[in-house]
Amino acid sequence: MIEIERLTKAYGGTTVVDEVSFTVERGSITVVVGTSGSGKSTLLRMINRLVEPSAGRVRIDGRDTAKEPAHLLRRRIGYVIQGNGLFPHRTVAQNVATVPRLLGWDETRIAVRVRELLELLQLDPRDYADKFPHQLSGGQQQRVGVARALAAEPAVVLMDEPFGALDPIIRAKAQQDLLEVRRRYGTTVVVVTHDMDEAFRLGDRVAVMSRGRVLQYDRPAALLTRPADPFVTQLTGVADRALRLLSLRRAAEVATASSPSDPPIGNTARVREDASLRDVLSELLWSGSPAAAVVDAEGRTLGWLTVAAILAQARAS
Repeated sequence: MIEIERLTKAYGGTTVVDEVSFTVERGSITVVVGTSGSGKSTLLRMINRLVEPSAGRVRIDGRDTAKEPAHLLRRRIGYVIQGNGLFPHRTVAQNVATVPRLLGWDETRIAVRVRELLELLQLDPRDYADKFPHQLSGGQQQRVGVARALAAEPAVVLMDEPFGALDPIIRAKAQQDLLEVRRRYGTTVVVVTHDMDEAFRLGDRVAVMSRGRVLQYDRPAALLTRPADPFVTQLTGVADRALRLLSLRRAAEVATASSPSDPPIGNTARVREDASLRDVLSELLWSGSPAAAVVDAEGRTLGWLTVAAILAQARAS
């Protein structure tokens, strides 16, 4: 758990983060979103003390971070930045092993951990462990950066615009990788982004910042249906509200609860159980199918969804 209490940062007479307070639950993903200059990156860097607060405090699992040497604090907090920050003269395996070596892990434990993370992020160690960063694509470099942040088994990972430079297809894959990391390890993650779609896809809770203050800290659906400030309404997008609400619901949630006892007549599309209702609606409209079969990882049909059923969910929201 991360407790942020009246955290403030001022440079001269300018306050860039102004008495921010919120709590990040253990094992959750919190996304901090806002326009450029809102203070979101400065807030993130005060958690691991890359920026020292002017006032306020941060507690991680009840421990005041100000009472711990900064370099030791950073070794137990993963940190990912846009552009990955890999050491160009080190191989992929050496980059990932950076913090475990600083912590004095033995070589066998390091090798096992490096292999585990590369496999998790779909970078076959046989192909990638001995390559250098310049031999990788941008998306591969970013995944190595994530692996390095996770290498020492941190309870907390901070990510500052980690996927901003990636193209849409690779970005979606990187976001899915992050969700799998959280599911596999129960890592507590704080992500900074300016992209509301990314915030809604990743965040269990989202903090909306403007001019150094948090205007609202809530679940994505609450930001859409009960915005606390006109800026929150503007940032979340009035015109896209219904579609964004659909993006928060998974196909399996609705299909298993509302499917008819008999399959629909006609050719049905097939969608994964973790697809959003927004994605299913898009598939149905594009394919012209009367319904979509929602299938699990083994290809078993869990239920069906129709356009009418999806629109009913949008109206109910």
